[in-house]
Amino acid sequence: MVGTVGIVVLALLAIGVTSVTGTSGSSATTQTSTTVAPTTTTTVPPRLRIPPGKPIVDRRLVRLSQYYSNTITPKSITASGAGLVMAQNMVYRHTVTAFNATTGAVVKTIPASVQLSKFGFTGHPGTVLGAPVEGAFTPDAKFFWITNYSMTGPTMGPEGLDSCTPYTQSSRGETPSYAMRINVANFQIDRVVQVGYVPKFVETSPDGKWVLVTNWCSWTLNIIDANTAKVVKTLPLPGTPRGIAVDPTSHAAYIAIMGGTVLVKVNLLTQTVVGQIYVGPSPRTVVLSPNGIYAYVSLNGPGAVVKVDLRTGRVIASVHTGSEARSLVISSDGTALFVVNYGSSTMTMLRAADLRVLQNVVVPSNPIGITYDPLTAQVWVSSYSGYVTRYATQ
Repeated sequence: MVGTVGIVVLALLAIGVTSVTGTSGSSATTQTSTTVAPTTTTTVPPRLRIPPGKPIVDRRLVRLSQYYSNTITPKSITASGAGLVMAQNMVYRHTVTAFNATTGAVVKTIPASVQLSKFGFTGHPGTVLGAPVEGAFTPDAKFFWITNYSMTGPTMGPEGLDSCTPYTQSSRGETPSYAMRINVANFQIDRVVQVGYVPKFVETSPDGKWVLVTNWCSWTLNIIDANTAKVVKTLPLPGTPRGIAVDPTSHAAYIAIMGGTVLVKVNLLTQTVVGQIYVGPSPRTVVLSPNGIYAYVSLNGPGAVVKVDLRTGRVIASVHTGSEARSLVISSDGTALFVVNYGSSTMTMLRAADLRVLQNVVVPSNPIGITYDPLTAQVWVSSYSGYVTRYATQ
């Protein structure tokens, strides 16, 4: 993995420098790389790119533009690092909206509709509609996976519910939902995988091997082989799992159990649950530091963000950010965090080193999604009220 000084690292590697130290604010990070021959070309995955200029922690948020439409209800928003930002519009619109990361303009509206029979699924004739909740780009940014809250169609069960258990979902006639892969070259759905009841979060592993989906009402994690688009393992989890983060080695995944107080650790090599880490009430989103040593978790109930040392399993910092802290994202250089507070209609910028609040910004009502784009060093916020707001870091 490339260190936190991005493009500079590539140049230093080429001349044989093996240790790079970058300092931002009160924190410093050191990473060691293996010397490579001058002719070797190193490709940095788009979401790991470090933008030029000063560290993100030393910048300020400045609003660039705001998009509003009554045709979108963006539950989440995801940047590719390669020129696209995707907003997922849930059961209310059954679409994904693709934006140009540089200009903020709408590029394409993608219907979350499929004929399941074309993907080998029987018993579902005709076209069914998905309800995009969250999305994740593959490491090369060529494909985009989405989860669908539930499916709508003549052979599908009733719309999913947030208040649920595996028993209540099956007893009321709910049918399993699907994850879908969009080819961003043509914005067509080219892979479909059956998952569980009310799948919420989706994440891809840095090595490109796995797609992980948490099923809110099934209380499970699906591990999907990215090459075959087949579920290879379904792991039982505590009630209402949501956020997922995968470490830089692709050996471990951490699952936020929003219905509880813990992160569940999954060994991706053995595909087994190997432990739990207490973080606090109703953890929703989890992200990791670039070196994989620290986890940062948003706690919806307390409206807080906590920092966890994964080596010891202990919470080492905590800060209140607002009412109902929802989605959380970390800058690609690992120096800054951004979280949306649903009940406060705010977005908070934090210093990753100690969770010091650096800036609070008022955003349109019901902010629920947030993403950081390493290509432009911009932060995008999606609000259920139909807004997508774009911020520069200057």
